Amino acid sequence: MPTTLDTILTRTRQSVRALRGQRPALERAAADAPVPPPFAAALRGAHVSLIAEVKRRSPSAGAIRVDLDAVATATAYADAGASAVSVLTDEPFFGGSLGDLRDVASAVAVPVLRKDFILCEEQILEARAAGASAVLLIAHALQPARLLALRSFAESTGLAALVEIHDASELQDALAAGAGIVGVNSRSLDTFAIDTGAAWALLAQVPPHCIGVAESGMATAAEVRQAADAGADAVLIGTALSATERPARIIRDIIGVPRVGR
Repeated sequence: MPTTLDTILTRTRQSVRALRGQRPALERAAADAPVPPPFAAALRGAHVSLIAEVKRRSPSAGAIRVDLDAVATATAYADAGASAVSVLTDEPFFGGSLGDLRDVASAVAVPVLRKDFILCEEQILEARAAGASAVLLIAHALQPARLLALRSFAESTGLAALVEIHDASELQDALAAGAGIVGVNSRSLDTFAIDTGAAWALLAQVPPHCIGVAESGMATAAEVRQAADAGADAVLIGTALSATERPARIIRDIIGVPRVGR
């Protein structure tokens, strides 16, 4: 049976139930964690900023690099000039873990994003305790009121929220939720098909006061330039970087792409 977003969310809801009883301990751990480097500030500059992702596998691509060393990979990204690192912490579908997040955040000086299917406050507290600077919130997976609540809660703990959207309706939900960082994903969460043309047209509609992040469908500097021309302040790239043992050359080309603005 093909993996669907509903399958992933059902599995995630089951796994987070156990976190509810851990909230007091998570709150203490989050409060005791050092202040992480600011995520939003890392995504503004004269050139397109790169969020480089640590990614072992995915439902769409299958196995990418199952033996990937999260710390070594993230360190290589940061050394090559990535502005931030994204760490997938979902284990069943992406092969990641909270331990990966904790280890990467301890090893690199750049901000780290927890990329997962965030449905509750306890997951945000986990991210803060593990050293993350930001969490991903997927508008497609959350009701508008819940998106607002989680965005507000994340910021109250000192984390930024990257709100991911896929269409104009979700853009309005993100803005109504007060999102300051909006990620436009060119990959459909229902079919996993890529449509960069439609995505970058939507990216151009993100208000200038928000940071616009282009997600998925990019592997080269030329493709990043297309996103930049649509107004991307930053790009998030996972598969192309995680699949190679030498990501530095790709990264150095990408971070030289000028930011055009919106």
